[in-house]
Amino acid sequence: MDLALIKKLETTAKEIRKDVVEMIYHAGSGHPGGSLSAADLITALYFNELNIDPKNPRWEDRDRFILSKGHCCPVLYAALARVGFFPLEELKTLRKFRSRLQGHPSMNKTPGVDMNSGSLGNGISIGIGRALGARLDGKSYRVFVMVGDGELQEGMNWEALMAAAHFKLKNLIVIIDYNNLQVDGSVDEIMDIAPLKQKITAFGWQVYEVDGHNMREILDTFARIRHSSWKGPSAIIAYTVKGKGVSFMENRVEWHGRALSQRELEVALKELDGRETGEAI
Repeated sequence: MDLALIKKLETTAKEIRKDVVEMIYHAGSGHPGGSLSAADLITALYFNELNIDPKNPRWEDRDRFILSKGHCCPVLYAALARVGFFPLEELKTLRKFRSRLQGHPSMNKTPGVDMNSGSLGNGISIGIGRALGARLDGKSYRVFVMVGDGELQEGMNWEALMAAAHFKLKNLIVIIDYNNLQVDGSVDEIMDIAPLKQKITAFGWQVYEVDGHNMREILDTFARIRHSSWKGPSAIIAYTVKGKGVSFMENRVEWHGRALSQRELEVALKELDGRETGEAI
C-alpha cells in the first residue's frame, strides 16, 4: 500500500471535515454528525476510487455515486468542490436562497451529483436501476451507494438487497455508514439492525467489514472488490463514529442535525488542525 497516498487522503479528509463544519456554521443549519462520520469513506471514493471527470460531469462512462442519506450532503459537496466540480468558495452558500448547494442534493442543480436524495431508504433501489442500466447499455461503469444505518430500518432496502443479488449486479457496491446513531437516539435501541453482516450475506451479497476511519482498510477493501471473482453485488459495513474528528460532537446524538456557534466552530477547526484547545463545550 502506498503510504504517501494514504497520508495525502488522510490530509484531504481533514480538510473536508473543516469544510463541513464551516459550511454548516455559515448556513445556520445542517447535519454535521453523519457528514463527519462519512468523510474518510467519501474521500477515498472521490480522490482515489471513482472513475470520474470533473470537467465532464455527465460523462456517460463515469462511475456513479448515490448518497442515499442525502441530509449529509455537506460532506459530498466538500468532496465535489475539492475534486474540481465547482469552486471551493461556493461551499459557503450551503442552504442559501438560489444556491446550487441545497440541504439535499439535486442532480439537476449541482455538478457531480448523480441522483437526488433525501427521502431515506431509496438509494439502493435507485442504484439497482443504474447498475441494470449499465448492463443494458453495454457499459462497464460501477454504481456506489452510501446508506446510513438508520435507513436500513426501512423495508424497501431489504427488497432491494434481494433484487440486486437476484440480478447478479457485480457493478453495484453499497457502503453502510454504521455510526449507530440516528436523529432520535441509538440505532440498536430504536430498531436494531444487527447482526448486519449475517443478514446481508444471507441475501446473497459479498460483505466486507472495515473501520470507516482507517484509510488503509478502506482502500484495501475497494481494491479487493475490484479484483474479486464474485459475480454478485458487494456491501461494505463501515464502522464509524458520528461527529468524527470533533471531540464535542463524537458519539453525541444531538449533533445529528444542528449548526455550530462561532465558539464551537473555532474549537472544531483547532481540533481538526490537530491543535489542543483545552476547551470544554
